[in-house]
Amino acid sequence: MRRHLLMRLRAPLVSFGGETIDSYGVIRDFPALSMVTGLIANALGYDRGDFDAHDRLQARIVMGTRLDASGTRLADFQTAQLGKRDEGWTTRGMPETRQGGEDSYKSPHLRRREYHADLDALVAMRLESADEQPTLDDIAGALDRPKRPLFIGRKPCLPMTRVFAGMIDAHDLLGALQRAPAPDASDFRYQLPEGEGEVELRHSRWQDVCDERNWRTGVHGGWRRVFEGNDPRLKDSASPANLSERSA
Repeated sequence: MRRHLLMRLRAPLVSFGGETIDSYGVIRDFPALSMVTGLIANALGYDRGDFDAHDRLQARIVMGTRLDASGTRLADFQTAQLGKRDEGWTTRGMPETRQGGEDSYKSPHLRRREYHADLDALVAMRLESADEQPTLDDIAGALDRPKRPLFIGRKPCLPMTRVFAGMIDAHDLLGALQRAPAPDASDFRYQLPEGEGEVELRHSRWQDVCDERNWRTGVHGGWRRVFEGNDPRLKDSASPANLSERSA
Protein backbone atom coordinates (compact mmCIF):
# COMPACT_ATOMS: atom_id res chain seq x y z
CA MET A 1 0.00 0.00 0.00
CA ARG A 2 1.23 3.46 -0.86
CA ARG A 3 0.31 6.77 0.72
CA HIS A 4 -1.64 9.28 -1.39
CA LEU A 5 -2.66 12.88 -0.77
CA LEU A 6 -6.16 13.99 -1.77
CA MET A 7 -6.98 17.48 -3.06
CA ARG A 8 -10.50 18.84 -3.55
CA LEU A 9 -10.65 21.26 -6.50
CA ARG A 10 -14.02 22.94 -6.24
CA ALA A 11 -15.04 26.51 -7.05
CA PRO A 12 -17.84 28.51 -8.70
CA LEU A 13 -15.48 28.87 -11.67
CA VAL A 14 -12.68 26.43 -12.49
CA SER A 15 -10.23 26.61 -15.37
CA PHE A 16 -8.40 23.43 -16.36
CA GLY A 17 -6.55 25.17 -19.14
CA GLY A 18 -5.57 23.56 -22.43
CA GLU A 19 -3.81 24.99 -25.45
CA THR A 20 -4.15 28.74 -26.00
CA ILE A 21 -4.35 29.80 -29.63
CA ASP A 22 -3.96 33.53 -30.19
CA SER A 23 -6.49 35.10 -27.77
CA TYR A 24 -8.66 31.98 -27.37
CA GLY A 25 -8.01 30.04 -24.17
CA VAL A 26 -9.75 26.65 -24.10
CA ILE A 27 -10.22 24.27 -21.17
CA ARG A 28 -9.90 20.53 -20.61
CA ASP A 29 -12.14 18.25 -18.60
CA PHE A 30 -9.34 17.27 -16.19
CA PRO A 31 -6.57 19.27 -14.45
CA ALA A 32 -3.17 19.36 -16.10
CA LEU A 33 -0.05 18.09 -14.35
CA SER A 34 1.48 21.54 -14.75
CA MET A 35 -1.57 23.19 -13.10
CA VAL A 36 -1.37 20.94 -10.05
CA THR A 37 2.38 21.57 -9.89
CA GLY A 38 1.84 25.33 -9.99
CA LEU A 39 -0.87 25.20 -7.32
CA ILE A 40 1.37 23.24 -4.95
CA ALA A 41 4.39 25.41 -5.73
CA ASN A 42 2.32 28.50 -4.92
CA ALA A 43 1.30 26.97 -1.58
CA LEU A 44 4.93 26.13 -0.79
CA GLY A 45 6.00 29.68 -1.63
CA TYR A 46 8.21 28.88 -4.61
CA ASP A 47 9.35 31.95 -6.51
CA ARG A 48 8.44 32.11 -10.19
CA GLY A 49 12.15 31.99 -10.99
CA ASP A 50 12.71 28.72 -9.09
CA PHE A 51 12.72 26.79 -12.35
CA ASP A 52 14.60 23.72 -11.13
CA ALA A 53 12.37 23.35 -8.07
CA HIS A 54 9.24 23.52 -10.25
CA ASP A 55 10.62 21.02 -12.76
CA ARG A 56 11.65 18.58 -10.03
CA LEU A 57 8.28 18.82 -8.26
CA GLN A 58 6.44 18.20 -11.52
CA ALA A 59 8.64 15.19 -12.32
CA ARG A 60 7.86 13.61 -8.92
CA ILE A 61 4.06 13.98 -9.03
CA VAL A 62 1.98 10.92 -9.98
CA MET A 63 -1.67 12.01 -10.10
CA GLY A 64 -5.16 10.93 -11.07
CA THR A 65 -8.53 12.68 -10.94
CA ARG A 66 -12.13 11.73 -10.19
CA LEU A 67 -14.85 14.13 -11.36
CA ASP A 68 -17.61 14.18 -8.75
CA ALA A 69 -19.46 16.90 -10.69
CA SER A 70 -18.55 17.87 -14.25
CA GLY A 71 -20.28 21.25 -14.10
CA THR A 72 -21.18 23.24 -17.18
CA ARG A 73 -18.99 25.17 -19.59
CA LEU A 74 -19.21 28.89 -20.09
CA ALA A 75 -17.23 31.36 -22.19
CA ASP A 76 -16.14 34.80 -21.03
CA PHE A 77 -15.55 37.40 -23.71
CA GLN A 78 -13.13 39.98 -22.30
CA THR A 79 -12.50 43.40 -23.76
CA ALA A 80 -10.45 46.38 -22.61
CA GLN A 81 -9.55 49.65 -24.30
CA LEU A 82 -5.84 50.33 -23.79
CA GLY A 83 -4.19 53.66 -24.36
CA LYS A 84 -0.67 54.23 -25.58
CA ARG A 85 0.73 54.50 -22.06
CA ASP A 86 -1.32 51.68 -20.53
CA GLU A 87 0.40 48.49 -19.49
CA GLY A 88 -1.04 45.05 -18.82
CA TRP A 89 0.04 42.67 -16.04
CA THR A 90 1.53 39.36 -17.18
CA THR A 91 2.85 36.21 -15.53
CA ARG A 92 6.19 36.72 -17.31
CA GLY A 93 7.23 39.42 -14.86
CA MET A 94 7.29 42.05 -17.63
CA PRO A 95 4.37 44.41 -18.34
CA GLU A 96 2.62 44.03 -21.66
CA THR A 97 2.56 47.10 -23.88
CA ARG A 98 1.22 47.88 -27.34
CA GLN A 99 3.94 48.56 -29.87
CA GLY A 100 1.88 49.65 -32.87
CA GLY A 101 1.21 53.05 -34.36
CA GLU A 102 -1.47 55.51 -33.24
CA ASP A 103 -4.25 53.65 -35.06
CA SER A 104 -3.58 50.46 -33.07
CA TYR A 105 -4.87 52.13 -29.89
CA LYS A 106 -8.27 52.80 -31.41
CA SER A 107 -9.23 49.10 -31.18
CA PRO A 108 -9.96 47.27 -27.91
CA HIS A 109 -7.88 44.42 -26.51
CA LEU A 110 -10.00 41.27 -26.99
CA ARG A 111 -9.73 37.74 -25.70
CA ARG A 112 -11.97 34.75 -25.03
CA ARG A 113 -11.61 32.49 -21.99
CA GLU A 114 -13.53 29.33 -21.13
CA TYR A 115 -14.44 28.13 -17.62
CA HIS A 116 -16.17 25.24 -15.88
CA ALA A 117 -19.02 26.39 -13.62
CA ASP A 118 -19.70 24.37 -10.45
CA LEU A 119 -17.14 21.67 -11.21
CA ASP A 120 -16.02 19.39 -8.35
CA ALA A 121 -12.85 17.33 -8.83
CA LEU A 122 -10.93 15.09 -6.45
CA VAL A 123 -7.22 14.67 -7.21
CA ALA A 124 -5.17 11.83 -5.70
CA MET A 125 -1.39 12.15 -5.89
CA ARG A 126 1.80 10.69 -4.53
CA LEU A 127 5.44 11.70 -4.87
CA GLU A 128 8.32 9.64 -6.20
CA SER A 129 10.60 9.43 -4.33
CA ALA A 130 8.44 9.73 -1.21
CA ASP A 131 11.25 10.74 1.19
CA GLU A 132 12.58 13.64 -0.84
CA GLN A 133 11.68 17.21 0.11
CA PRO A 134 8.99 18.40 -0.11
CA THR A 135 7.09 15.40 1.28
CA LEU A 136 3.35 14.80 1.17
CA ASP A 137 3.16 16.11 4.76
CA ASP A 138 4.94 19.30 3.68
CA ILE A 139 2.42 19.77 0.87
CA ALA A 140 -0.56 19.05 3.14
CA GLY A 141 0.60 21.69 5.61
CA ALA A 142 1.23 24.20 2.82
CA LEU A 143 -2.22 23.67 1.28
CA ASP A 144 -3.81 24.46 4.65
CA ARG A 145 -1.52 27.44 5.26
CA PRO A 146 -0.35 28.56 1.81
CA LYS A 147 2.40 31.12 1.38
CA ARG A 148 0.37 32.71 -1.43
CA PRO A 149 -3.33 32.71 -2.40
CA LEU A 150 -4.39 29.54 -4.22
CA PHE A 151 -6.43 29.48 -7.41
CA ILE A 152 -7.61 26.64 -9.65
CA GLY A 153 -6.22 27.46 -13.05
CA ARG A 154 -6.78 31.19 -13.54
CA LYS A 155 -6.66 33.83 -10.84
CA PRO A 156 -10.45 34.43 -10.63
CA CYS A 157 -10.91 30.72 -9.76
CA LEU A 158 -10.62 30.76 -5.98
CA PRO A 159 -11.36 27.51 -4.08
CA MET A 160 -14.67 27.43 -2.22
CA THR A 161 -13.60 24.64 0.14
CA ARG A 162 -10.49 23.30 1.84
CA VAL A 163 -8.09 22.07 -0.85
CA PHE A 164 -6.35 19.43 1.28
CA ALA A 165 -8.84 16.56 1.68
CA GLY A 166 -6.81 14.00 3.65
CA MET A 167 -4.38 11.11 3.15
CA ILE A 168 -5.32 7.63 2.03
CA ASP A 169 -3.46 4.33 1.55
CA ALA A 170 -3.97 2.39 -1.67
CA HIS A 171 -2.05 0.23 -4.13
CA ASP A 172 -2.58 2.69 -6.98
CA LEU A 173 -4.35 5.94 -7.91
CA LEU A 174 -7.58 4.26 -8.97
CA GLY A 175 -7.72 2.48 -5.63
CA ALA A 176 -7.14 5.76 -3.78
CA LEU A 177 -9.92 7.52 -5.70
CA GLN A 178 -12.32 4.60 -5.25
CA ARG A 179 -11.69 4.39 -1.51
CA ALA A 180 -12.03 8.14 -0.93
CA PRO A 181 -15.41 9.38 0.35
CA ALA A 182 -17.75 10.18 -2.53
CA PRO A 183 -21.02 12.06 -2.97
CA ASP A 184 -24.23 10.13 -3.46
CA ALA A 185 -23.83 9.28 -7.12
CA SER A 186 -23.47 6.09 -9.12
CA ASP A 187 -21.20 7.16 -11.96
CA PHE A 188 -17.91 9.06 -11.92
CA ARG A 189 -15.40 10.00 -14.57
CA TYR A 190 -11.71 9.27 -14.06
CA GLN A 191 -8.40 10.23 -15.62
CA LEU A 192 -5.45 8.03 -14.68
CA PRO A 193 -1.88 7.63 -15.94
CA GLU A 194 -0.84 4.31 -17.41
CA GLY A 195 -0.44 1.47 -14.91
CA GLU A 196 -2.50 3.06 -12.12
CA GLY A 197 -5.59 0.84 -12.05
CA GLU A 198 -6.62 -2.60 -13.21
CA VAL A 199 -10.43 -2.21 -13.00
CA GLU A 200 -12.20 -1.92 -16.34
CA LEU A 201 -13.97 1.40 -16.73
CA ARG A 202 -16.95 1.99 -19.01
CA HIS A 203 -16.81 4.31 -22.02
CA SER A 204 -13.03 4.29 -21.68
CA ARG A 205 -10.26 5.48 -23.95
CA TRP A 206 -6.51 6.01 -23.97
CA GLN A 207 -5.19 9.35 -25.06
CA ASP A 208 -2.00 11.40 -24.99
CA VAL A 209 -2.05 14.77 -23.25
CA CYS A 210 0.53 17.52 -23.48
CA ASP A 211 0.43 18.93 -19.94
CA GLU A 212 4.04 18.95 -18.75
CA ARG A 213 5.58 22.40 -18.61
CA ASN A 214 9.19 23.46 -19.03
CA TRP A 215 9.18 26.01 -16.21
CA ARG A 216 12.21 27.89 -17.51
CA THR A 217 10.79 28.55 -20.97
CA GLY A 218 7.09 28.45 -20.02
CA VAL A 219 6.42 26.07 -22.93
CA HIS A 220 4.49 22.80 -22.67
CA GLY A 221 6.02 19.82 -24.42
CA GLY A 222 6.11 16.04 -24.51
CA TRP A 223 3.20 13.66 -24.16
CA ARG A 224 1.79 11.84 -21.14
CA ARG A 225 -0.40 8.77 -21.72
CA VAL A 226 -3.62 8.78 -19.68
CA PHE A 227 -6.72 6.62 -19.43
CA GLU A 228 -10.20 8.13 -19.15
CA GLY A 229 -13.40 6.30 -18.32
CA ASN A 230 -16.44 5.88 -16.07
CA ASP A 231 -16.81 3.55 -13.10
CA PRO A 232 -20.42 2.84 -12.06
CA ARG A 233 -19.30 0.57 -9.22
CA LEU A 234 -17.70 3.25 -7.07
CA LYS A 235 -20.55 3.30 -4.54
CA ASP A 236 -20.07 -0.38 -3.76
CA SER A 237 -16.27 -0.26 -3.53
CA ALA A 238 -15.84 3.06 -1.70
CA SER A 239 -14.36 2.68 1.75
CA PRO A 240 -13.03 5.62 3.80
CA ALA A 241 -11.47 3.33 6.40
CA ASN A 242 -7.88 4.26 5.54
CA LEU A 243 -8.50 7.97 5.17
CA SER A 244 -6.62 10.20 7.58
CA GLU A 245 -6.95 13.96 7.82
CA ARG A 246 -4.79 16.55 9.52
CA SER A 247 -6.50 19.05 11.76
CA ALA A 248 -6.94 22.52 10.33
